[in-house]
Amino acid sequence: MPDNLPSPSFYDQVGGHETFARLVHEFYRGVAGDPVLKPMYPEDDLGPAEERLLMFLEQYWGGPTTYGEQRGHPRLRLRHQPFKVNPEARDRWLAHMREAVDTLDLPPVAEATLWDYLQRAAFAMVNTFEE
Repeated sequence: MPDNLPSPSFYDQVGGHETFARLVHEFYRGVAGDPVLKPMYPEDDLGPAEERLLMFLEQYWGGPTTYGEQRGHPRLRLRHQPFKVNPEARDRWLAHMREAVDTLDLPPVAEATLWDYLQRAAFAMVNTFEE
């Protein structure tokens, strides 16, 4: 095998679209019944939010660049600024995401890599310590 071939992206290593679609779908199943997180979503239907998160995560991890093409730079903190993201909201987000990650049955290194990013992202979104 030639040495100049690019190594597969994390996206490809963990199963590509199917893996990330399952992650995001499981996550939003939890959000749908969450009394703190659900009101933060302007649409009654979480489908558009699910699609946005899927596109973002796919692009971040080396998959299709659809998010950037449709929405521009992610600007995560700016996009979350209108919402009260306090430690409780962060912890609830992480709890639903933890359940979703656990459904993927990823190899330990891949799971740790993904979880580390999700935790750092969740902590970075906190924009208030008010209840």
